[in-house]
Amino acid sequence: MSTAEKKRVRFRWVAVGIAVVALLLAGVVSYYASANPDGLEYVAGETGFLDSASEHGAADGPLADYGTKGVDDERLSGGLAGVIGTVVVLVVAGGLALVVRRRPKSDEA
Repeated sequence: MSTAEKKRVRFRWVAVGIAVVALLLAGVVSYYASANPDGLEYVAGETGFLDSASEHGAADGPLADYGTKGVDDERLSGGLAGVIGTVVVLVVAGGLALVVRRRPKSDEA
């Protein structure tokens, strides 16, 4: 097995490990996330301008407000939204990595 093949295998396992950890964090650890508002939302409520905020364009989207539309269990909905978002990010990042990766120079120039 050549050196290039060994590096490819090692990187693949690292990538799989990163994906597994990211999915576990998104799906399982998010189950234990605080239901309290985040810092910006808390300050907006405390200073009295939270009610003046308008809805953004994606407010009716399938993953709006850290949840999954159509899933009634709040924690399951949040975990599922996290997993879906993580998969999307991993696919986009992986696609970009494939596009911009260094390719070995061929002798057929």
